[in-house]
Amino acid sequence: MSEGIGTGPGRALVAVYGLFALAAGARATVQIVRSFDEAPLAYALSAFAAAVYVVLTVALAVSARRTALAACLIELTGVLVVGTLSMLDPEAFPRATVWSGYGSGYLFIPLILPVVGLFWLLRRRPG
Repeated sequence: MSEGIGTGPGRALVAVYGLFALAAGARATVQIVRSFDEAPLAYALSAFAAAVYVVLTVALAVSARRTALAACLIELTGVLVVGTLSMLDPEAFPRATVWSGYGSGYLFIPLILPVVGLFWLLRRRPG
């Protein structure tokens, strides 16, 4: 039987996604409570990113491979779409999201993380 996706080096992914779930969730909560009307799209996207990170953390921890794969693909798509739109039309994002500028506010980790996650998940295929 193969090891779970959240074991070995996969534990690092669980930890990083857990940290990002906490950071993005706290950021989104503060933004929404304090000034949602200033940038509702940006703040809603930060909350969505936090939710994706929560799903990924749990999916990796319990070895829910399909859920983790789907969430990684959603995350990568979100980073690429929001990152591109935030660069092409900065006025549409008057405040940064977790995924703005391809995650530049988080050292581009939101861009790198789903690639690493997908690599890990595809490398750890069962059987």
